[in-house]
Amino acid sequence: MFDTMTLTKAVGALCGMFLIFLLGGWVAESLYHVGGHGDENQAYVIDTGEDEGADEAEAEAADEPPVEELLASADIGSGERTFNKCKACHKLGAGENGTGPTLHNIIDRPVDSIEGFNYSGALEQVADVWSYENLYHFLEDPKGWAPGTKMSFAGLPKPQDRANVIAYLESAAN
Repeated sequence: MFDTMTLTKAVGALCGMFLIFLLGGWVAESLYHVGGHGDENQAYVIDTGEDEGADEAEAEAADEPPVEELLASADIGSGERTFNKCKACHKLGAGENGTGPTLHNIIDRPVDSIEGFNYSGALEQVADVWSYENLYHFLEDPKGWAPGTKMSFAGLPKPQDRANVIAYLESAAN
């Protein structure tokens, strides 16, 4: 009924099927990948328009008004509402650190200057003092402006929101 010849045929059929799958995988890999390990260009590249997006972002940055103009028209109340995003990590009281350092009197304060707070050192590489300009660009994209910073906030994409928050921080210090 079930002898060794039947068992041998079954094992041989399984091994043959496995070899056919391996051969099919090898053929498919050679058809769809040119370089194998990324050493060469793809066989077919789809244009996603990423270069155009970078050019548009640069054009938008060039169209932004200067920080001084934005600060002149800043709304402190709107800045206070936008600052609610920051409250999870930062406090405004003197000496009150949260996950992030206190933002009390941040304008014209030296970067990484709060005693007892463990900074990453990335900010010292790009700025010495928290000027309006430095704070404005940091709030736009913290990790982009100071690569290596511990701050995980995505940033404020709208220029007026950044100016409003800076105006609120300055008013809160007074």
